[in-house]
Amino acid sequence: MLELRPHCECCATLLPGDSTDAMICSFECTFCRDCADNTLRGRCPNCDGALTPRPPRVGEKLRNNPASTHRIVKPQGCPAHSA
Repeated sequence: MLELRPHCECCATLLPGDSTDAMICSFECTFCRDCADNTLRGRCPNCDGALTPRPPRVGEKLRNNPASTHRIVKPQGCPAHSA
């Protein structure tokens, strides 16, 4: 089951479990769509994997399996990924 991390690792934007703006890599590193598209250019700065939309968890499934409360945020933000 996906961890559903609650914030963007770059800018700390809140990404609730039902967010459609969360992007993840295969290791579940989590970023907002703005950072993923504009700063990282679709690549995870941790593993260089592709960032894809995280499926939202909604309704009863979200209530019974809430998002993680564990925050992972890079204090210095994310470096821009070269094209």
